[in-house]
Amino acid sequence: MTTINWLEETLKRKEDLIKTTQSFLQIKSVLDPSTAREGAPFGEGIRQALDFALGVCEEAGMTIKDVGGYAAHAEFGEGDELIGILSHVDVVPEGDGWSTPPYAAEIVEGKLVARGAIDDKGPTMAAIFAAKIVKELGLPLSKRVRFIFGTDEESNWQCVKTYFQTEEMPTMGFTPDADFPLIYAEKGLTDLTLCQTPAAFAAKALPEADGVQAKLVRLQAGLRMNMVPDKAEAVLVPQGLDAQTIAQRYRQHLEDHQLTGSVQETDGRLVLQMEGKSVHGMDPGKGVNAGTELIHFLHALTLDTRATSYVRFADRYLYRQHYGEALGIARHDEEMGPLTLNTGVLEYDAEGDAIFRLNIRYPHSVTFDEWSSVLSAHAAKAAFVLEVVEHLTPHRVDPNHPLVTTLQRVYAEQTGEEAGIIAIGGATYGRSLDVGVAFGPLFPGRPDSAHQRDEYILVDDLIKATAIYAQAIYELAK
Repeated sequence: MTTINWLEETLKRKEDLIKTTQSFLQIKSVLDPSTAREGAPFGEGIRQALDFALGVCEEAGMTIKDVGGYAAHAEFGEGDELIGILSHVDVVPEGDGWSTPPYAAEIVEGKLVARGAIDDKGPTMAAIFAAKIVKELGLPLSKRVRFIFGTDEESNWQCVKTYFQTEEMPTMGFTPDADFPLIYAEKGLTDLTLCQTPAAFAAKALPEADGVQAKLVRLQAGLRMNMVPDKAEAVLVPQGLDAQTIAQRYRQHLEDHQLTGSVQETDGRLVLQMEGKSVHGMDPGKGVNAGTELIHFLHALTLDTRATSYVRFADRYLYRQHYGEALGIARHDEEMGPLTLNTGVLEYDAEGDAIFRLNIRYPHSVTFDEWSSVLSAHAAKAAFVLEVVEHLTPHRVDPNHPLVTTLQRVYAEQTGEEAGIIAIGGATYGRSLDVGVAFGPLFPGRPDSAHQRDEYILVDDLIKATAIYAQAIYELAK
């Protein structure tokens, strides 16, 4: 039997792979409810990206099926068993400050730069091309291989939930949407809202604050629960302190804490802006949360009663709190690592609701009920009600399962490096399979640019990942 040089086969298709990946990345596939319709539940951009991926698969001779625009699949091979490869065509909002346009998909110094380059459109196309190699070489398979494309992985996973209501669960599979060598375990993941209505706060009947220096009219920070907010804005009406004094204090605070921000006065109101650093919510300590940093300044002012309550809660329990220590929910697990807490969205409206939207990831050594009851009790004292928006339990595949051992062997053969296995705080589509892992595309030691400005994948890594995926698909399905 001749040994296949998977890298050589990939290099033969390099130009086509890069060009097709660029075209895919040039589609702005961000959630857009304003263009949602039947067959495009998450908007036209995402629908366009889904059609593009399906088109590449159909052209390669795969059979395709669309599940109402929520998800779709492309399949080839024969047999009772099904190998699933799950990826997503949606991306997070691009944000500001890119050095090249986020959807230009330009190659800069060997990097393919675009929103979705590493998460998850670049690796999606690498996996499709890997399957094309297996097909074009006419290799015999005893199992079916199915690409399953999701469309709202970056928000609520309604895509895979809807898909698996009617479609077959793969025997085993992987998602090319995380790190090499291989992720076999993932923390539990919860998106939740702490909401305080004006009525709930009024019911506490707290006395009016004395010597109020300013009234907080509104505060806004963050876009998504799974991103650290990089921008925050608060609007104040000066009362006991004049605008100039507050502005001077704020500028001094920025200087003292080595932060970036601005302050301006308009129509008797002060607008304070804070800049932070956005990173993925699974490791919030690597970012700078503009919302809680701004609140830390506001905490030093005497504000009106309700604002004081909001700011005090945030400063005590959420300011630079990445592991829930102040809340009393911190937990470190030898296998899965620590519980992490990200305050992704902060909203305050003097006439409306006061809200914190949190993203909490927890190891399997603590239950959801154990930590959420503690958080709920703290919240209730400040008239906040806890609402669970999304909850995924921890996920783990036995390290001795053939899926794990096969992918480890493929990685080792392709890279010449040892294939250790890892547990993460992120949520990948691996957990939507009964037996699923995450496999690449980020190689060890590479910085992770997912959800950040100037997101990229190295062209060499895209090629290397394609070769690995080609061998993996063959080995799992042969």
